[in-house]
Amino acid sequence: MRAALTAAACVLLLVHSRAGFAIDSYRYLHVSIETPWLIFIFLLFAIFIPFVLMLVLMWRRPMRDSSAAPKPKISDDE
Repeated sequence: MRAALTAAACVLLLVHSRAGFAIDSYRYLHVSIETPWLIFIFLLFAIFIPFVLMLVLMWRRPMRDSSAAPKPKISDDE
């Protein structure tokens, strides 16, 4: 019963909502010509910074491990 009342309340809210808010929703966002560029720059940094960090860590770890590891004096060729 409670689900039916909730569904009816949702339907009533949708029926009585103003259609102008859905049609003219961009007036609340203040979209300008700079908005696509800001989204592009944000996504550029958000996507490429983890890759740059991954490359730095990938190059840094072998350099650190190779200098710290002692080299064997006896070869294992035999």
